[in-house]
Order: sequence, then C-alpha cells, then structure tokens
Amino acid sequence: MIETWRWFGPSDSITLRKIKQAGASGIVTSLHEVATGDVWTKEDINARKEMIEAEGLTWEVIESIPVHNDIKTRSRNYRQLIENYKQSVKNAAECGVYTICYNFMPVVDWTRTNLMYQLPNQSHALRFEMSDFAAYDIFMLQREGARESYSAAVVAKAEQVFNAMPESARLMLEKNIIAGLPGGEGSYTRDTIKIAIEEFITLGTEGFRENLFAFLREVVPIAEEYGARMCIHPDDPPFSLFGLPRVVSTAEDARKLLAAYPSDANGLTMCAGSFGARGDNDLVQMVKEFCERIYFVHLRNVTREEDGSFYESDHLDGDNDMVGLVEALMSEEKRRRNQGLPSALCGIPMRPDHGHLLEDELKQADIKPGYGYMGRLKGLAELRGVMHAVSALMKRS
Repeated sequence: MIETWRWFGPSDSITLRKIKQAGASGIVTSLHEVATGDVWTKEDINARKEMIEAEGLTWEVIESIPVHNDIKTRSRNYRQLIENYKQSVKNAAECGVYTICYNFMPVVDWTRTNLMYQLPNQSHALRFEMSDFAAYDIFMLQREGARESYSAAVVAKAEQVFNAMPESARLMLEKNIIAGLPGGEGSYTRDTIKIAIEEFITLGTEGFRENLFAFLREVVPIAEEYGARMCIHPDDPPFSLFGLPRVVSTAEDARKLLAAYPSDANGLTMCAGSFGARGDNDLVQMVKEFCERIYFVHLRNVTREEDGSFYESDHLDGDNDMVGLVEALMSEEKRRRNQGLPSALCGIPMRPDHGHLLEDELKQADIKPGYGYMGRLKGLAELRGVMHAVSALMKRS
C-alpha cells in the first residue's frame, strides 16, 4: 500500500520534511485557502504540487474538494457551483492529481463531542459520547423533535449530563460539535445551524440520496474523461445526527451509490474508523465486495459502546479487524497487478488517521485534534509492520 500523510498545507506545523522522515511517500492535502464552491485553478494546484515534489514526495490524494451545501440541497446557486466543481476536477487531473476524496455529509463534517478524551496511559483521543451529543441537541440547541431522535435511556442520561455541566463545559461541547474541525468545511452558530438542519431534514433520506446521485451524474463523466477517480468518504459517525439524513453509512448505502453510476471513476474511500463505528458493518467483507472501486483508505480503529458512543483507540487495538482489513486490501492490490493494470492504478493510498495526542505535544498551541505528529507516526509505524508481515506471508503462499 502507498503510505501517505494528511498535510494541511504551508501553514501546517508538521512540515513536509517531517512527513518524509516519518517514512510516508505520498501527501494527502487540499487547497484549504480556496473557499468552498470556488474553482481550483491550475496555477494554485501546480504551485502546491511543486512544493510537495520539491521535498521528494508525491501528491497522491486530494482530500478534499469540498462539496458546497447548496449542491447537496440543489438550491440557490447550485448550478454554477456544480460547474465550478467540474472545472476543479478537470484542472486537478490535468495537473496530474487524479484521486479525489470528497464527502456528502449534511451540515456537519466529522463530529466528536470530546477532542481530549484521556486514556488510561494519559494520552488523549477523540471521542463521540452519545449522551453528550443528545444533551447538546435537546437542551442547548433545543431542536424541534430532538427527543424523538434518541432512546429513553439516552434522553434520561443526557438530562443528567446537561444538568451537571458547568457553563464552560457546555460551551466547549458546542464548540467541538459545530465550530468546525480540522479538514472540515466551516462552522456554525447555534442559530445558523438550526436553519441548515431544517433544510436538510425537509429533503428526507431518499431525497438527499437522489441529490447525491444527481451530483454523480454530472461530475463522474468529467472524471472519466480526464482520468480522475472520485472516492466518497463515509458519514462520520455513520448514523443520523440532529435527525439529518445519512446516505453513506452502511454497505447497502455503498451498493446503491456504486450502482447509481457504474463507472471506474465512481469509487469509495474505505474509512475504517467511520464505517467501523457501526457494529453491523463488516469491514473485511466490505473490502472484498467493493474492492475494485476502493481508491483510498483511512486506517484507524475505534472502541464501540452499546449506546452508539465510541472513542478512537490505538490503530491495532479496538473493535475493527485491522490486520484482516489490511490483508484484504493488499490482496486487492495483488489482484490488480495480476490483472495487468498500470502500476499507478494498483497501489492503494492509505494514511494513518487520527492519532492520539501524546505527552510531548500536549503544550503545543497549534495542535490539531487527531492530527498531531507523534500519534500518527506511531500509528503509521504499527500499520507499516502489519503491511510488511502480510506481504511476507503473501509471498510465501
């Protein structure tokens, strides 16, 4: 597998040189300075690509060209925004960056309630606590119908949690949920998020799914024409938040998406942590079923709890079969090589996703939750060991 690293651009405190020293050969990044919906110009793409290549690295994956909410709702200026998106895909491919990860999550991007969850070894992880989220939804946001979105047990616990929270903790919870996270697409206030939520709820799950398919019908032909590969990121977490529709959460969602526009340019990002936050998603089986259309992989692990809560565990710990997942992905790479595909299409870029925050980085002011250097370096080293072991076993068989 191609070892890559998420880089947040020239302002990232983790430099390209540090990434190279970590052993990664590829970069996963975006033009974060370009406003969502604006065209990515060839000049900007090439400038970033040259910066990466000057350090002896390659720009393997764009993560992401964000999809504007007006495209997701097919409202307001969505027609021009789709044309802009198509132009950005064309420009990226013509500049030699072909793999484009994107998501179609409504309103909020990846969501956690606690960005500094302390583990027994005193390191810190990202956590989604269902009762905390429900406490925010029901008692702070006061969304209409919020109580009906949760079980009676979760509502009761949420009320206890909320009543025990000091105001500072309530505001931190709100900041974690709606104020924007690394790689996300913006932030909301309490008033603006309620307006956005209502617009998406009105669409319903199937209406929202059709909007995704309509987007694919317009963008995938451009990707086909220029040799790009679109790979959608699953919902994170893979269940409804704020009563919003979710359409990339399960294996059945993936089947519908791939069938909606059957094309090699319409693919998946296999995010083990996102799909794996649901116990009914069998990640190894999903790789075996969708392997031909998996173009990018996020390798991280989670420990799930009965009420839907989870925290991000060590990469080789947790509830996901990481060894089995890597083995299935490497078997797909072998199949592609045996099929005689060009070498550029055989390797699957992976990146260690969301590392723990370790002791030496706790005092750094510019640390991004889940994106410290040492935690991801640890994860990459562990995953590299798995890949080497699997490769050795495959050669012997």
